[in-house]
Amino acid sequence: MLFIDVDTCNRRKFGKHCSGDVFLSRRGADGASVCAVLADGLGSGLQASVAASLTGTMALEYITADVDIRRAAEMIMDALPLCPERHISYSTFTMLRADLAGNVKLIEYGNPAALHLRGGGARAIPRETLTLPRWNGREMAYATFRAELHDRIVFCSDGVTQAGLGTDRYPFGWGLDNLAAYLGERLAAAPGLGSADLAPQVVTRALQHDSGIPGDDITCAVLHYREARTLQVLTGPPFSRARDREYAAQLLNPGTRSVICGGTTAEIVGRELGRPLAMSLEHLDPEVPTTSEMEGAALVTEGCITLSAAADMLQSGQVPPRVNGATRLRDLFLHSDRIVFLVGTGVNPAHHDPDLPVELEVRRTLIRRLKRLLEEQHFKQVLIQFY
Repeated sequence: MLFIDVDTCNRRKFGKHCSGDVFLSRRGADGASVCAVLADGLGSGLQASVAASLTGTMALEYITADVDIRRAAEMIMDALPLCPERHISYSTFTMLRADLAGNVKLIEYGNPAALHLRGGGARAIPRETLTLPRWNGREMAYATFRAELHDRIVFCSDGVTQAGLGTDRYPFGWGLDNLAAYLGERLAAAPGLGSADLAPQVVTRALQHDSGIPGDDITCAVLHYREARTLQVLTGPPFSRARDREYAAQLLNPGTRSVICGGTTAEIVGRELGRPLAMSLEHLDPEVPTTSEMEGAALVTEGCITLSAAADMLQSGQVPPRVNGATRLRDLFLHSDRIVFLVGTGVNPAHHDPDLPVELEVRRTLIRRLKRLLEEQHFKQVLIQFY
């Protein structure tokens, strides 16, 4: 099953409290298409963030509403105000629509040119220039092209290409050609590198050229055509014990990795499939319960405490230095494309223990929170099935 893996990484300009770069992405309801926008507000800080947010939100709404991407870009150009002093728009942008058939439509205004990578090398993207008299000389670039399995499309803000500006090595900035060469090196070393890994590597390298102090907002976004990686998460006992066998058998689904979250859930699966459960003594942590091991499961954890800790990491982007069940679960989420939550709706007596923290979330509410975070912040396809 083909899948378009999307991810991004951003670092705000040194000394600023918010980024002037905004990346937004949305999948079609059937998962067959992806729309993405990277907007770069003029300057940096709050004013740039507002301009980029307005541009990005407007662009995403247009292209996901089946408005022709060229028409959508024209409406945005008409709406973008000009800076009265510099006579340039308050935001630049890259708009992209890609589908599973490999059709890609691209609009660029002011941002560095997107790169189409195949086999580690950059392929030429034929572009057409669009302009109208009322745009006061401003021009957009428009392109349509075909992508294939394992292709990547990389686009960024000028904080990447201008990294190192004024240094002896890069007096005019890192530049698009050097970025393409770096991407080729990384993909040659690791052909299966996912978007969640490649985008941060680009941003990290740009930061190195800036001596670790970003002189501008730095953003890189990556789309990767690849075979779907499916992760299923079994959590909670089924409402009826008569469904225990059916529920446990989901662990045997071919072509998927499985995670079991919850001691009662693990006991049900082990009992129904005749697979012993062994507690692991690795990665002990005073804040997150220890993990276990079971044949056929990539990870076995405690339930709501671990899920809640993983959700907190997904939301904040902060990961503790020590490895535990929650960090491992987070990594599995980020390196999967389709995530299926198999949620038992039976009442677990452990959740009524008065000694447990008051803020412990009810399982179903927690799963919906994870779904929202994985879809909106990490661009995953998420399904929930109740038992």
